[in-house]
Amino acid sequence: MRIGIATDHGGFDLKEELVGQLRAAGHEIVDFGANILSPDDDYPDFVTPLGHAVAAGEVERGVAICGSGVGASVCANKIPGVRAALIHDHFSAQQGVEDDHMNIICMGGRTVGPSVAWDLVETFLAARFNQAERHLRRLSKVVSLEGQLMSDRRGTEVRSA
Repeated sequence: MRIGIATDHGGFDLKEELVGQLRAAGHEIVDFGANILSPDDDYPDFVTPLGHAVAAGEVERGVAICGSGVGASVCANKIPGVRAALIHDHFSAQQGVEDDHMNIICMGGRTVGPSVAWDLVETFLAARFNQAERHLRRLSKVVSLEGQLMSDRRGTEVRSA
């Protein structure tokens, strides 16, 4: 499987470990960075290109890591076509794909150890969207919502909070 991975400084060490494990498991890896450990980097600079690659089908799935995983999840979900979630347990890693067609798993480099992270990634990658009618219906509503949000944003002035 072709997998994209991205992190900031908060998940740098975990990303490096996962890249090695994913390659050893036979996956092709597209590394969106960070490529050096820098406390001044920002997760959107790495997660955004990952999200666009997942949405465009350039990679099949994505792994996004930051310190807590929250920022990576928030950022990734701003990209239409991305369904990302912060995952800490096996049930959600599997169910998120099977029922909700999750395509990016988000984790915290400061909250999940390497062994647990690897187990979660393996579970995420092994899961398949089950395409049951109820899940297709729900996914259609999410896609529709993305379209409405894009229409609402056209011509709207962006204001800072």
